[in-house]
Amino acid sequence: MAHKVEFYGLSTCGWCQKTKKWLDEQGVPYDLLYVDRCTEDEREAAKARMKQFAERPAFPLIIVDDGAKVIQGYRPEEFEEVLKK
Repeated sequence: MAHKVEFYGLSTCGWCQKTKKWLDEQGVPYDLLYVDRCTEDEREAAKARMKQFAERPAFPLIIVDDGAKVIQGYRPEEFEEVLKK
């Protein structure tokens, strides 16, 4: 089953790059938004969306299936557990 994966990151974040590489290597489709490359309006909308699922913003932030699972940080074990089902 394919999951809907939202990926919020920063273009300069090493952990975000590692997360992107892991997702790509596993063939997991995702929508990536580099928050630091957004317009001000897009950035505010992204922050509001992130705040719905995480008490404090931290990158990377992965939202799976509209919040069924939220993963903050580079956590390949959690990615594997959630996204390979």
